[in-house]
Amino acid sequence: MSVSFEGVGQVCATFLGGKLTEGHVVKLSAGGTVAACEDGDEFCGVALCCKDDACTVLVRGFVTVGYSGTAPEVGVKTLQADGKGGVKTAETGAGCLVADVDTTDKTVTILL
Repeated sequence: MSVSFEGVGQVCATFLGGKLTEGHVVKLSAGGTVAACEDGDEFCGVALCCKDDACTVLVRGFVTVGYSGTAPEVGVKTLQADGKGGVKTAETGAGCLVADVDTTDKTVTILL
């Protein structure tokens, strides 16, 4: 039996914000608008589909993203954007449930 978190509890919203990279964490930059995260930013979700000047953002649910630096441990951990589209462990930032860590692919599955 394999473990899967795909699609569990996912909630998406459409925001303004063009030219974002799908699969990268994003931040609120203005009312109803998201932007790419810089290193150390708190993130609000993950860009799923970006067209023209709009982007569908996963704001709740399980999602797998890249990480940099030390691999996060499983459990409720504090994460911030790493400025490369993924996340990193931090002392302040978003508290997320880390459900799985793949140190080979450098990805982490989190619950937003």
